[in-house]
Amino acid sequence: MSRAMNLSLSEAEVQNACAQAQIRISAIEPLPQAGTHVVCVTSEGADALRKKLGKHLIEGKVKRFAFYRIPSSW
Repeated sequence: MSRAMNLSLSEAEVQNACAQAQIRISAIEPLPQAGTHVVCVTSEGADALRKKLGKHLIEGKVKRFAFYRIPSSW
C-alpha cells in the first residue's frame, strides 16, 4: 500500500497525530481546497496512520499545488 495519503485535517493536526503515534513523516504539504497531503517514511507507519485517522481520509483524487516548496526559516 502507498505511504502517501490525503487527510481532511490541518498540517498541525497531522503532525501532532504522527508525533503521538511515533510515526515519521517523509513529506507533508497543505492541499489547496483544505486538508493535508502526507507521506510517511515507512509503509508500516502509513498503515498505522490510516488506522488512527481513517475517518479523516479523503477518498479519490484531490487537487494539489503544482509545486510546493516548504517556506524557509531563514
